[in-house]
Amino acid sequence: MTPTSSSPVSAGPVVPPEAPTPPAANGPRPLWLRLAEGAMALCLAVMALAVFVNVVLRYGFGSGVAASEELSRLLFVWMVFIGATAAYPLGEHMAFTSLLLPLRRRRTLMTIIAALIRLAVVAAAGMVAWGAWQQVVVGMDSRSVVLGYSNALLPLPALISSALIALMALWQLVRAKPLNLDHELEVE
Repeated sequence: MTPTSSSPVSAGPVVPPEAPTPPAANGPRPLWLRLAEGAMALCLAVMALAVFVNVVLRYGFGSGVAASEELSRLLFVWMVFIGATAAYPLGEHMAFTSLLLPLRRRRTLMTIIAALIRLAVVAAAGMVAWGAWQQVVVGMDSRSVVLGYSNALLPLPALISSALIALMALWQLVRAKPLNLDHELEVE
Protein backbone atom coordinates (compact mmCIF):
# COMPACT_ATOMS: atom_id res chain seq x y z
CA MET A 1 0.00 0.00 0.00
CA THR A 2 1.45 3.37 -1.01
CA PRO A 3 0.73 6.52 0.92
CA THR A 4 -1.08 9.31 -0.85
CA SER A 5 -0.45 13.01 -0.58
CA SER A 6 -3.36 13.32 1.88
CA SER A 7 -1.97 10.61 4.12
CA PRO A 8 -0.48 11.94 7.40
CA VAL A 9 2.14 9.17 7.47
CA SER A 10 4.92 9.32 4.90
CA ALA A 11 6.86 6.36 3.67
CA GLY A 12 10.60 6.88 3.29
CA PRO A 13 13.41 8.57 5.13
CA VAL A 14 13.15 12.03 6.58
CA VAL A 15 15.28 14.39 4.51
CA PRO A 16 16.83 17.30 6.41
CA PRO A 17 16.46 20.75 4.86
CA GLU A 18 19.24 21.75 2.51
CA ALA A 19 22.13 23.69 3.96
CA PRO A 20 22.44 27.27 2.73
CA THR A 21 24.56 27.63 -0.37
CA PRO A 22 27.76 29.62 0.03
CA PRO A 23 27.79 32.96 -1.82
CA ALA A 24 30.48 31.76 -4.25
CA ALA A 25 28.22 28.93 -5.44
CA ASN A 26 25.40 31.27 -6.48
CA GLY A 27 26.92 32.37 -9.75
CA PRO A 28 30.08 32.60 -11.80
CA ARG A 29 33.21 33.23 -9.79
CA PRO A 30 34.91 36.58 -10.43
CA LEU A 31 37.92 36.73 -12.74
CA TRP A 32 40.30 37.77 -9.95
CA LEU A 33 39.32 34.68 -7.93
CA ARG A 34 39.82 32.34 -10.89
CA LEU A 35 43.22 33.94 -11.59
CA ALA A 36 44.26 33.60 -7.95
CA GLU A 37 43.16 29.97 -7.83
CA GLY A 38 44.99 29.29 -11.10
CA ALA A 39 48.18 30.91 -9.81
CA MET A 40 47.99 28.88 -6.58
CA ALA A 41 47.38 25.67 -8.52
CA LEU A 42 50.33 26.42 -10.80
CA CYS A 43 52.60 27.09 -7.79
CA LEU A 44 51.47 23.86 -6.15
CA ALA A 45 51.93 21.81 -9.33
CA VAL A 46 55.45 23.14 -9.96
CA MET A 47 56.37 22.58 -6.30
CA ALA A 48 55.06 19.02 -6.32
CA LEU A 49 56.83 18.23 -9.59
CA ALA A 50 60.13 19.75 -8.42
CA VAL A 51 60.07 17.86 -5.12
CA PHE A 52 58.98 14.60 -6.78
CA VAL A 53 61.75 14.77 -9.39
CA ASN A 54 64.30 15.64 -6.71
CA VAL A 55 63.24 12.70 -4.50
CA VAL A 56 63.35 10.24 -7.41
CA LEU A 57 66.77 11.49 -8.50
CA ARG A 58 68.17 11.53 -4.98
CA TYR A 59 67.00 8.09 -3.86
CA GLY A 60 66.98 6.39 -7.23
CA PHE A 61 70.18 7.71 -8.78
CA GLY A 62 72.17 9.25 -5.92
CA SER A 63 71.95 12.80 -7.28
CA GLY A 64 69.39 15.59 -7.12
CA VAL A 65 68.39 18.98 -8.44
CA ALA A 66 69.86 21.64 -6.17
CA ALA A 67 67.39 24.28 -7.34
CA SER A 68 64.38 22.22 -6.30
CA GLU A 69 64.47 23.32 -2.66
CA GLU A 70 64.86 27.02 -3.43
CA LEU A 71 62.18 26.93 -6.09
CA SER A 72 59.75 25.13 -3.79
CA ARG A 73 60.35 27.59 -0.96
CA LEU A 74 59.82 30.61 -3.24
CA LEU A 75 56.65 29.18 -4.79
CA PHE A 76 55.26 28.18 -1.39
CA VAL A 77 55.63 31.74 -0.07
CA TRP A 78 53.93 33.16 -3.15
CA MET A 79 51.13 30.57 -2.97
CA VAL A 80 50.38 31.35 0.69
CA PHE A 81 50.16 35.10 0.15
CA ILE A 82 48.10 34.79 -3.03
CA GLY A 83 45.67 32.64 -1.06
CA ALA A 84 45.59 35.06 1.88
CA THR A 85 44.82 37.95 -0.45
CA ALA A 86 42.09 36.06 -2.29
CA ALA A 87 40.51 34.89 0.98
CA TYR A 88 40.05 38.38 2.47
CA PRO A 89 37.22 39.71 0.27
CA LEU A 90 35.43 36.37 0.60
CA GLY A 91 35.46 36.67 4.40
CA GLU A 92 37.39 33.42 4.77
CA HIS A 93 39.99 34.60 7.26
CA MET A 94 39.67 33.52 10.87
CA ALA A 95 37.11 35.61 12.72
CA PHE A 96 35.60 35.46 16.18
CA THR A 97 32.09 36.24 15.02
CA SER A 98 30.56 34.37 17.95
CA LEU A 99 31.59 37.28 20.17
CA LEU A 100 29.50 39.62 18.03
CA LEU A 101 26.41 37.44 17.59
CA PRO A 102 24.63 38.84 20.69
CA LEU A 103 25.03 42.33 19.22
CA ARG A 104 23.64 41.39 15.80
CA ARG A 105 20.37 43.29 16.24
CA ARG A 106 22.02 46.51 17.47
CA ARG A 107 22.71 48.10 14.11
CA THR A 108 24.51 51.25 15.30
CA LEU A 109 26.82 49.34 17.61
CA MET A 110 27.61 46.80 14.87
CA THR A 111 28.45 49.63 12.45
CA ILE A 112 30.89 51.09 14.97
CA ILE A 113 32.45 47.69 15.70
CA ALA A 114 32.77 46.94 11.97
CA ALA A 115 34.59 50.26 11.49
CA LEU A 116 36.95 49.50 14.40
CA ILE A 117 37.68 46.02 13.06
CA ARG A 118 38.40 47.39 9.59
CA LEU A 119 40.69 50.07 11.08
CA ALA A 120 42.55 47.35 13.00
CA VAL A 121 42.92 45.33 9.77
CA VAL A 122 44.27 48.40 7.93
CA ALA A 123 46.73 49.10 10.77
CA ALA A 124 47.92 45.48 11.01
CA ALA A 125 48.24 45.10 7.24
CA GLY A 126 50.07 48.43 7.11
CA MET A 127 52.60 47.22 9.68
CA VAL A 128 53.13 43.96 7.77
CA ALA A 129 53.54 45.92 4.53
CA TRP A 130 56.09 48.24 6.14
CA GLY A 131 58.12 45.32 7.50
CA ALA A 132 57.90 43.49 4.17
CA TRP A 133 59.03 46.64 2.34
CA GLN A 134 62.10 46.84 4.57
CA GLN A 135 62.88 43.20 3.77
CA VAL A 136 62.41 43.83 0.04
CA VAL A 137 64.92 46.70 0.21
CA VAL A 138 67.43 44.53 2.07
CA GLY A 139 66.87 41.66 -0.36
CA MET A 140 67.54 43.78 -3.45
CA ASP A 141 71.28 43.65 -2.83
CA SER A 142 71.57 39.87 -2.52
CA ARG A 143 70.86 36.84 -4.64
CA SER A 144 69.69 33.34 -3.81
CA VAL A 145 72.50 30.80 -3.61
CA VAL A 146 71.43 28.31 -6.28
CA LEU A 147 68.96 29.93 -8.66
CA GLY A 148 70.40 33.44 -8.42
CA TYR A 149 67.08 35.29 -8.17
CA SER A 150 66.92 38.49 -6.14
CA ASN A 151 66.17 37.81 -2.47
CA ALA A 152 63.63 40.62 -2.69
CA LEU A 153 61.27 38.08 -4.31
CA LEU A 154 60.74 36.26 -1.00
CA PRO A 155 59.20 39.17 1.02
CA LEU A 156 57.58 40.76 -2.05
CA PRO A 157 54.35 38.70 -1.85
CA ALA A 158 53.92 39.76 1.81
CA LEU A 159 54.21 43.39 0.73
CA ILE A 160 51.75 43.01 -2.14
CA SER A 161 49.29 40.92 -0.11
CA SER A 162 49.23 43.18 2.93
CA ALA A 163 48.91 46.31 0.79
CA LEU A 164 45.97 44.80 -1.11
CA ILE A 165 44.28 43.60 2.09
CA ALA A 166 44.70 47.08 3.62
CA LEU A 167 43.16 48.66 0.51
CA MET A 168 40.24 46.20 0.56
CA ALA A 169 39.61 46.84 4.27
CA LEU A 170 39.80 50.59 3.66
CA TRP A 171 37.31 50.25 0.80
CA GLN A 172 34.96 48.25 3.04
CA LEU A 173 35.36 50.92 5.73
CA VAL A 174 34.52 53.75 3.33
CA ARG A 175 31.50 51.86 1.97
CA ALA A 176 30.42 50.97 5.56
CA LYS A 177 30.02 47.33 4.54
CA PRO A 178 28.44 45.31 7.35
CA LEU A 179 30.28 42.38 8.87
CA ASN A 180 29.36 38.91 7.64
CA LEU A 181 28.34 36.96 10.76
CA ASP A 182 26.93 33.94 8.94
CA HIS A 183 30.11 31.88 9.30
CA GLU A 184 28.60 29.66 11.99
CA LEU A 185 26.49 28.11 9.23
CA GLU A 186 29.65 26.88 7.50
CA VAL A 187 31.04 24.93 10.45
CA GLU A 188 31.53 21.28 9.58
